[in-house]
Amino acid sequence: MAAPGPVVAIEEHYLDAEVYAIAGGAGGSLATRMRDLGAQRLREMDEAGVDIQVLSHAPPGLQRVPASSAADVARRANDRLAEVVAAHPTRFAAFASLPTAVPDAAAAELERTVRELGFKGAMIHGTTDGLFLDDARFWPILERAEALDVPLYIHPALPMAAVRQAYMGKYAETHPTFATAAWGFTIETGTHAMRLVLSGALEAFPRLQLILGHLGEGIPFLMARIDEALSRDTPTKTFRKLFTDHFHVTTSGFFSDPALACCIAEMGVDRILFSIDWPFVENAPGVDWLRTFELGDADKAKIFGGNAKRLLKLA
Repeated sequence: MAAPGPVVAIEEHYLDAEVYAIAGGAGGSLATRMRDLGAQRLREMDEAGVDIQVLSHAPPGLQRVPASSAADVARRANDRLAEVVAAHPTRFAAFASLPTAVPDAAAAELERTVRELGFKGAMIHGTTDGLFLDDARFWPILERAEALDVPLYIHPALPMAAVRQAYMGKYAETHPTFATAAWGFTIETGTHAMRLVLSGALEAFPRLQLILGHLGEGIPFLMARIDEALSRDTPTKTFRKLFTDHFHVTTSGFFSDPALACCIAEMGVDRILFSIDWPFVENAPGVDWLRTFELGDADKAKIFGGNAKRLLKLA
């Protein structure tokens, strides 16, 4: 069964050698596959029916590069990524890596990559120096993203060491994914998103658009309870509206019929974007799953690529 319309996958990772040498990240065969930005990657896309990948650096990326060198490293890495996209302009697009340790430089780099290189926004991996994006020092990045009308993708990173020790303890050793994809990424990134809602940043930047992977890091499933609880005795009376007006969620690594149905019910089909989370997850299972999900072709086409084309202004 063919997908109804083009398939655009928007959380698909690569590795830049310079960034990786400084910040580290996944090794072994995963690192080898992420370094390939040509024949092998394109062949795997073709075999699964993926038309376009929006490339983003794998975690932890620029968020672990020191302030002293981050801006220069970001410029070089983004320029190299632009060359990759230019070599395959109908198959690849890009999210910028930002030197968030230097917020003003990060805002400037976002503008440069969007205006000069044609990038579609940026991906940010978790905290920077232990701080989430709700901290006012990072608001110049949010302001610039709003002005440029491009989204910021808030991607998971490993929870801070103190959090891992307190919450995961010995189980981070016996069951390593407890601290990462099985639970740690969700609580870290869901907290990041909630802090942005509570901070006032979304009222300050009312057109800002943000993206969460993994079907919203648990928030859509808890939406009613979060919204009701926050309205009891705090000024936050509009959590649901702020979240659904500002956030999109993607299917990255979470190919579940009940979970997707919940997200559609809570957020609307126009706020759902397709992604795989390649190479941490294989292409074919994600494409095959959404093809068979019970949804009309028009709405399914929105998720497969139409919503991404609109949000990212893809040709």
